Amino acid sequence: MPDDAQIREKLAKIKALFAGATTPGERQAAQAALDRVQQRIDGIPRPQALADPPMEFRFSLTNPWSLRLFLALARSKGLKPYRHPRMRRTSVCLMIGKVAVNTDLWPEYLEMNKVLTEYLGELADHIIADCINPDRSDAEVVAGLPAPAGGGEMEG
Repeated sequence: MPDDAQIREKLAKIKALFAGATTPGERQAAQAALDRVQQRIDGIPRPQALADPPMEFRFSLTNPWSLRLFLALARSKGLKPYRHPRMRRTSVCLMIGKVAVNTDLWPEYLEMNKVLTEYLGELADHIIADCINPDRSDAEVVAGLPAPAGGGEMEG
């Protein structure tokens, strides 16, 4: 009997085949194969140790772009993100199993967020260099003590 990973791999290949099918006959064949594999998956008994009951997870995301990405990814997996009253806008909750979070959702989010953050950083650098000043060097370090307090410190 094939293990869970083998069946999932087959399922992924069939889904890819179905997505790439160009004729109605190819689509029917791919759908029939997908239905057969899904029937086999449904018939496989699951050990109790693999049960993954949903529980509430809270996620705190660092910026609006990461939040948008996380919400889109969660929704693409059929999850319904929500917040409790008085939660920050960058925090979100999901009802999901611990195994699903640790092996699927969170690792996929981290990889996607890394790519998105790099892209947005490069885009910002490009726009700043083109529109404001091409010098991307850091501020110069000078010797001596900082200016006395009240000298006009700004925070952004």
